[in-house]
Parts: sequence; structure tokens; C-alpha cells
Amino acid sequence: MSLDDLMAHARSIRDRVHGTRITYSPKVFIPLTMLCRDKCGYCTFAQPPARLESPYLGDDEVLAIAEAGAAAGCHEALFTLGERPELRYPDAARWLDQHGFASTVDYLAHAARLVRDRTGLLPHANAGALYPEELAQLRATAPSQGMMLETLAELECHRGSPDKTPERRLATLEAAGELAIPFTTGILVGIGESRTDRVEALEAIAASHRRWGHVQEVIVQNFLPKPGTALHAAAACGREEFLEAIALARLLLPEEIHLQAPPNLSDDFGELLDAGIDDWGGVSPVTADHVNPERPWPALDRLREVTEAKGFALAPRLTVYPEYVLNPDRWLDEELRFPVLDRSDAEGLGRPDDRGWYSGAEARPPVLVGGSAANGTGTNGAVSGATGGHATAGSALGEVLAGVRAGQEVGVEEIVTLFGARGPEVRAVAALADDLRRAAVGDDVTWVANRNINYTNVCTFKCRFCGFSKGPLSLNLRGDPYLLTLDDIAERTAEAAQAGATEVCLQGGIHPDFDGDYYIDVTRAVKDAAPDIHVHGFTALEVTEGARRLQEPLATYLRRLMDAGLRSLPGTAAEILDDEIRAVICPDKIDTDEWLEAHRTAHGIGLRSNVTIMFGTVEQPLHWARHLVRTRALQKQTGGFTEFVPLPFVHMAAPIYLQRRSRRGPTFREAVLMHAVGRIAYHGWIHNIQASWVKLGMDGAAQMLQAGVNDLGGTLINENISRAAGASHGQEVTEDDLAALCAPLHRPLRRRTTLYEDAVLAR
Repeated sequence: MSLDDLMAHARSIRDRVHGTRITYSPKVFIPLTMLCRDKCGYCTFAQPPARLESPYLGDDEVLAIAEAGAAAGCHEALFTLGERPELRYPDAARWLDQHGFASTVDYLAHAARLVRDRTGLLPHANAGALYPEELAQLRATAPSQGMMLETLAELECHRGSPDKTPERRLATLEAAGELAIPFTTGILVGIGESRTDRVEALEAIAASHRRWGHVQEVIVQNFLPKPGTALHAAAACGREEFLEAIALARLLLPEEIHLQAPPNLSDDFGELLDAGIDDWGGVSPVTADHVNPERPWPALDRLREVTEAKGFALAPRLTVYPEYVLNPDRWLDEELRFPVLDRSDAEGLGRPDDRGWYSGAEARPPVLVGGSAANGTGTNGAVSGATGGHATAGSALGEVLAGVRAGQEVGVEEIVTLFGARGPEVRAVAALADDLRRAAVGDDVTWVANRNINYTNVCTFKCRFCGFSKGPLSLNLRGDPYLLTLDDIAERTAEAAQAGATEVCLQGGIHPDFDGDYYIDVTRAVKDAAPDIHVHGFTALEVTEGARRLQEPLATYLRRLMDAGLRSLPGTAAEILDDEIRAVICPDKIDTDEWLEAHRTAHGIGLRSNVTIMFGTVEQPLHWARHLVRTRALQKQTGGFTEFVPLPFVHMAAPIYLQRRSRRGPTFREAVLMHAVGRIAYHGWIHNIQASWVKLGMDGAAQMLQAGVNDLGGTLINENISRAAGASHGQEVTEDDLAALCAPLHRPLRRRTTLYEDAVLAR
């Protein structure tokens, strides 16, 4: 093949397998020691003891670098170091002995654990050729490890380097596979090897991966001569030779292996994408490339600009790739599973720097769609249908968007594709959602005046995400167990009616002393206090449990609730309608079929309800897609759902997070997409998409109004459930607050009833 044909073939593989996403790892480089027993003829990293203040960085120096990286939004701490310097330099051996370490690898394991525990950064150990026991020791402290194979050829540049023999490098690669270590390796191009040598090295890597599945990425790096080295007068790796090596790697390696080339070693690094790479490697906003200090990293904005100019979206990743993050039982030491989970998003990639935003937190989110009401930059139509066309042209995402515009309905696979949107792709998804919103319900933004009455926080169920409920004797986390009396409930209802509320929303724990008649008594107390108020109450769990405790058919029980005054059910208790996830987050709760059946039964006797989804714990986009498709199928049968309400998980005081078993809620990108994709998936079936200002904040809700949302829910006087989980937003919002939110977007605000009837112009 010609080089052009070779690169085109490589690109086609990359595009088919990895799509339009190009990843990079935001990291800091920690040069633990620059001493090395090897004498490679091209290296300027290794230094003699006389040029160093100390043989090794001390704990304080290591932590200072890591803390700077954490503050800058990095995820990875790349430990670079020479190989076994204590075998060559007495100063190194003496330092290790004085500090209580048996070897450089022993100290590396200590430093990696220190960084992980004190800063949350994930260590990547790049310690060279190691023995199995050393790899195993590091496996407990670093989620991934690496060693460049470089070449299998016997070259002059490796003379005097005992750790660079092909046998030692291959043995390390094999041992890492046997120990199930996510591993990085690669080849160095232009150090005297031939094309055949490069092919043999790549084939050796491929063979090892086929045996163990452990090679997560291969780096193809070009040689550049450096002053002061044995190869200072050698020619640099030629452009065409380098591009050919990248393309060959893509063709020879198993398709799932990620392919990387360093952007700082090429003047025109955009053309590396043309050769088939899908990853830029580690890019640091804090530290230099200590191996190539004369070649600075491109600024992240520049990296994104070049990537997007080629039609790709840039995404941060962790030191371990998603395939390994999402299979932790095999690939991660138990000690490392939560540190990795805590830094990952729903796809197993790295959480972006969301400017301190989390669901329920006070921080403003990044502006991903249009503008925000708080800074006045939003405009009506800020995400018009033309937005993002270049970003999605010819991609799988673009095909899905085009299909929807042509009237096609999305299935599970297409919905997962939509949830994978990054960068300008997010704006394209939001643009489509907003166009569908405008076509379905116009520009009005609706709201309802309501009051929440959470009548008890005592619950016999043990949902692991819930910071609100208490066991009967619990005095943990936020407040004491309580149970309102019927008089308390009636008083709060009367107050709500006097304040202009048209709805009371009733939700609480499943108290061990309740029988099903309790909920009927509560409903009557509300209607006696305010006969005209709409009673929106009792989750599928509550009504199912009430009927069960009375040994009564659910339909019969719901009719009795209707006779008492119940008019609609909230869609909560849905969480994720996928039993694989429910087994983790709410194992003793009603299952998926029971939730669906409860709402099917309610719809069948004339009760309306809504659909919720609580997202951001342990689930993945596939589970979100199944949830949307399953509830859409029910809506097609019954037509009983009035709205879709995404509820981002609030992690701060949630037991499952405090027990180190979940993520810290969704990223803001995921929150935007949940609302936008919900609009797309339910198009034609559920017309109203609601944003929860309690969980998103007003600034976040403003962006959702530019991503398919038409409803802001209720005023929520005395909302307690989100606050119990750690949300810091206010418990009540006023009509003026909502008007201020909508004004910069030039969207009319209308007050509605619970069932979206009799909407009246509020402003």
C-alpha cells in the first residue's frame, strides 16, 4: 500500500471501533528518581548523582506535585523513574536504606499509595522491566502500569542497558498479563530499527494481549535526537516513517487496543489522527514532559481545537481505560476500586473539570449549552438545529440525529450512542432536543405551586442511595427519626393552600407500623384541610406495600385511595428500571416489573403519574437506555405518564457513597444529556420534560431549558429528601425566581396544574 492508503485503512479501523472520541489523560509527571542503571544512547532523563540534590524525591516533594495536579483537575499521577539505580549508585542504595525501603520499587509503591490516599490522583507506575513479585506489589497501589517495549532488535543504543534486553521486556509484558494488570507499552521509532523490527515488536505485543487481554494502549513514539547523548548526531525519525509506524500499529494490533502518539513531539500533531490514533496520552497542565522537557505540551484548548477541527470530540480519561474500569473484579485490586470509581463517569472515562459542580452543590456548572440565566448570556434558540453539524457529520451520532429528524424512533443502541456525546456533539444533541420541545409544546415554561409533605423518615427498606430514611433507632447523618401526625399533615396542607399552592406532594419512608389504611387516612386529612387541592402522592413502592400489608389487590387499593382524594402518583421509586442495578442500590425494593405494573394498574383506573430516573450511582448509559425504552413502551400502552423527571443522584450524605460503593453523582454533561435524550426518546409520547432545580441549581436548570426542557416542576415548600442527601439548594423557589430564570431566555413562564391543565400566563 501507499502511505495514504495505509493511513486510510488504519483510520477506517479506528473510526469503526472507537468512533469520533479521542481521549487524553490529564496528569502530572512525578520524576521519583532520575537515576538509572541503564545507559541508553538517546536518553536525557537519566542523570548522575552529582547533578541531583537528592537521589529521590521525598514524600513532601511528591505530594506537592500531586496536590498541584489535583487542584488543576488532573486524574493521573505518572511516576517516571530510572530502572534499579540502587544497583549502580551507592547514593541511591544508601538513601533507600536510610528511609526504610528495600528497593526503588518498594519506595515507588509507598509513594503511589501516599499520592492516591492524600490527593485522590490515580498512580500510573512506569518503572520499566520488573519481576512478577514487583508487579504484584505495585498492583495494590497503582491501577495501571507501563513499560515501553521499544524494540526487539539488538541495537547499539541499548548497549550497557541490562534492563533493555528483549527477553527482560517481554518477560515483564507477559507477567503483567498473567497478573491481570492494565498495561501500557509501545515502540520507539527511529533508533536504528528496521520496518521489520517494528512489525515484530507490534506482533509480540499483539500476541501477549491475545493471551491475557491486558494491553490497554500502545504508544508509538518518534525518536528525536538530543544534545549530550550518544545519538545526538543521528537523524530524527522521519515524518513518513513515523506515520507509517502508527498506521501499521493500528493494522497489526487487536482492534480494542487503544493507540496513542504524543502530541508534543510533532509540530503538526493533527496529522497523527489521520494515521489512526484514538488517544493523545498524558497531557499535563502542571508539569513538563520530563523525558522530553524541550518539547512542551500543547495547551488543552489547542489540543481540543485541533481534535475538533478533524471532526472528533476530546474526552478526558483515567489512567485505566473504560474497558478495565467497568470490569473491576478482574482488573483492579480491591483497594483501588473505589478510588477509580470516584474519578470515573458513567462510561468509565474521567470526570471532567465541572468547576466544582455536583448535583445538589451550590457551585455553578460549566456552560455546555447556550448560556446561563445567572450570567445573562442565554438567548432563545441558543442551541438551534444547525449547531454541531460539523461535529457529527458522518459519525454514528450524526446518523442517529439525522434519523430522528427524519421521524425515526431511537432504540437502546441509538440512545446509548446519544449518551456518548462529547464537546460540540453535546450541543448538537441539545439542539435537536430543543427543536423537538418547541414542536411539541412551544416556548412556554411551566411550573406548579406545590408543597412537599414528607410525613416520616422512618423506613423499613434499606435503599443504599438514600440519606433521608432512618431505621427506627437511627440517629445518624441528618436529623432524628420523625413521624408527623395527621393533624400536622392537615396543618401543613392548610398553610400550603393559603400560600396559593394547588398541589400537595406526599412521600415518605415505609414505616414499620403502617398498614395500607394509613395512606388513605393521610389522603383524607389533606382533602379535609383543603378540599380543592390536588393530592399527588405515594410512590409505586408505597402503594404496592400498602396493598400487600392489607392483602388487597392493587387496583382495589388504588380505587380506595382515589375515593379518599388521591389524583396522581409520583414516579419516584423508579431509580433505574434495570434489575442488575437495583440489586446494588435498592436490593429489597420493588423490582422493575413491579414498578411498571404499579403504574400500569394506576393508569388503568384513571390515575396519572410521571416517570423519574435517578442516575449517577453505579449504572452505565446502557441501563439509562433500557429505562427510557421500558417506560416508553408502557406509555404507548396506557398514555398515563404526564412528564419525565430526571433526578441526578446527590452523593454527599448518601450511604452508598459514604460506603465507597458508588460514583459521586453524574457529571454536568451527563445531566444535560439525560434531559435532552429523554426529550428525544419520548418524542411523541411524553410531551413534558422537567428539570429539578433542587438538584441542578437555578443556573443548571437554565441550561436544561436550552436542551429540551419545558417544565421547572414545583415550588417544593419543605422539600427534605434531596437536602437529607446533601443538597444545599433552598427548600423553596418563588414565582419571581422562576421568572428571573426564564427572562434571559425569552421564554414565557406559565403556571400549570399538576396534570398540565388550565395553564395560565404568570408573567
